[in-house]
Amino acid sequence: MKMKYMLSASALSMVMAVPAMAQTEIEFWHAFTGRLGELVAEQVETFNASQSDYVVSATHKGNYSETLNAGIAAFRAGEQPDILMVFEVGTATMMAAKGAIKPVYEVMADAGADFNSEAYIGSVKGYYTSNDGQMLSLPFNSSTPVLWVNRDALSGAGIDPNVDMSTWEQVGEVLDQLKAAGHDCPMTTAWQSWIHLENFSAYHDTPFATKANGFEGVDTKLALNSPAQVAHVSAMGEWAQDGKFIYAGRRNEGGANFRAGECALFTESSAGYAGIKAEATFDFEVRPLPYWEALADEPQNTIIGGASLWVMEGQTDEEYKGVAAFLNFLSSPEIQAKWHQDTGYLPITTAAAELTKEQGFYDANPGTDVAVIQMTAKAPTSNSKGLRLGSFDQIRGIIDEELEAVWSGDKDAQSALDSAAARGDELLRRFEQANR
Repeated sequence: MKMKYMLSASALSMVMAVPAMAQTEIEFWHAFTGRLGELVAEQVETFNASQSDYVVSATHKGNYSETLNAGIAAFRAGEQPDILMVFEVGTATMMAAKGAIKPVYEVMADAGADFNSEAYIGSVKGYYTSNDGQMLSLPFNSSTPVLWVNRDALSGAGIDPNVDMSTWEQVGEVLDQLKAAGHDCPMTTAWQSWIHLENFSAYHDTPFATKANGFEGVDTKLALNSPAQVAHVSAMGEWAQDGKFIYAGRRNEGGANFRAGECALFTESSAGYAGIKAEATFDFEVRPLPYWEALADEPQNTIIGGASLWVMEGQTDEEYKGVAAFLNFLSSPEIQAKWHQDTGYLPITTAAAELTKEQGFYDANPGTDVAVIQMTAKAPTSNSKGLRLGSFDQIRGIIDEELEAVWSGDKDAQSALDSAAARGDELLRRFEQANR
């Protein structure tokens, strides 16, 4: 009996010495801070608590450009994360990064995950799919530009806060009234290239670049200097000179001015909702992005901004299973609906949009469905599906420089956009040479 007891105790001690099965860690690099960073952390915590096989570790790696560069550098060093957030202008770069990424549709298939690309909203997923319809990355934070309105500022200037601003012609009239009333910041903007050239072009069904904006080949050329784009930038240049359009910076610097109540109108992402709702102490609303009645009988559709999640090569099978589980979790109706409602980003699936409507969110928060309607009311054309241009982050920098020259009065719109096209085409030719 004594010997049996000793053997049992020995066996027990050996069992106790073996650690519990370790969770597989999934590294996720992203570009969010502030309220959006908090909401990402909440998603990760919810997923980690929902199961015991995997643990997602989320790390902020800087702004969009910095996160993309960090991912590229990490891959070259063999230290890449499992999941990398990449903003939409980096799509062509990621597609061309042969051997660096594992397409989402392959990740899901290999993991045996329940995955149906048809569940995703067409105007959202189209940006991240191959020409044969295969999903390359998972849409994560997809937004589209809208017009944010400080209703109190309009009222204070003696303007009916319900005034129609569907067209840029009508916006021009409101800016005149705001300026006449002594308003210091009638209008500002975020992401000037994305809103006032890229989305402007799609909204007016005008090419931003040849070859279906790059979707049909890397031998594309910029077409952002056509009469339509020149007319819009010229009008904004005049507003800038008259003090009716206040330029605050290339990214979202103007957001702080609007949230503080300093600016009456603000063209920005629909995802501005999270920050504006949290900080604004004035009555605000969201309106559709205006269009020029002189250029179109009605608007087409805007295109998305934001980012998608790319899965990096070089991971273990178990890690890929964890990635598939996490991406499916992020796509689930309940998680997507909450993300959409909390942030103002578009729901990436039809089910999430329908759930949000069923929950009464749009009725309780008028205007929060504007972005969804604006993106889905019309089937995208070859001019409004999106952009797929190599080196586009650098091209945006060129566009920013040229637009700044217009706002300051140093260049006219035609000269600036001609220069942006010529300089951008040089980068496109280099990208074409490297990716034939």
